[in-house]
Amino acid sequence: MLLSIDVGNTQTVLGLFEGDEVIEHWRINTDPRRTADEIAVVLQGLVQQSPLLADTDISGIALCSTVPSVLHEMREMCRRYYGDVAAVIVEPGVKTGVPVRMDNPKEVGADRIVNALAAVHTHGGPAIVVDFGTATTFDAVSAKGEYVGGAIAPGIEISIDALSSRGAQLHKIELVRPRSVIAKNTVEALQSGIIFGFAGQVDGIVERMTEELVDEPEEVTVIATGGLAPLVLEESRSIDVFEPWLTLIGLRLIYERNTP
Repeated sequence: MLLSIDVGNTQTVLGLFEGDEVIEHWRINTDPRRTADEIAVVLQGLVQQSPLLADTDISGIALCSTVPSVLHEMREMCRRYYGDVAAVIVEPGVKTGVPVRMDNPKEVGADRIVNALAAVHTHGGPAIVVDFGTATTFDAVSAKGEYVGGAIAPGIEISIDALSSRGAQLHKIELVRPRSVIAKNTVEALQSGIIFGFAGQVDGIVERMTEELVDEPEEVTVIATGGLAPLVLEESRSIDVFEPWLTLIGLRLIYERNTP
């Protein structure tokens, strides 16, 4: 089985593939202080605790990371504990099949290239990927499968943390849909601003990107992914598809392109 690992700034998502299907998945905190040995213990514990994975052997590893310190420890973990397993780490020199049309292609996060590849594979181009993570990223992919650029906005949790730390009477809240946009109390006022505000942000940026990307807006598929995406799915008018494992799928595709 193939183990795909997407290391984000806040959380790490892991998925096990049997063929092209994700049969098991986990989400853990990204801890820059965690050593290679600790990562191996966590990973092996997750696999052993799953009732779906009795006597399962990992035959390959595909990995991308936006955190350099964690990438170093992940690389060491692969070397020490899975030395006989083919491991593909998304970095310069790895074949992705995605041309990057940026001023400096090296500035683009590996996860964004992976998402672009998966978007074209699953839904074709042109496409816009909206990834709700530590930051909310918008990535535009051409009809030819080229990564043509994007936008980065503060993520939902970052915005909540900033608001609660700077507002004396504003505290962290449960992120659920309020009864109405016009709130009747402070908690629902915060929920309204966050849920509907981010949905409006998504719709606004997607609309502007679409105008620059194509002449016919209906040609573009807007794909949402990321752990926080479900918060705004029903409120956004522009999102067409929710694909929670988009990055894992892209990692699988890159693994297949770089191994016999």
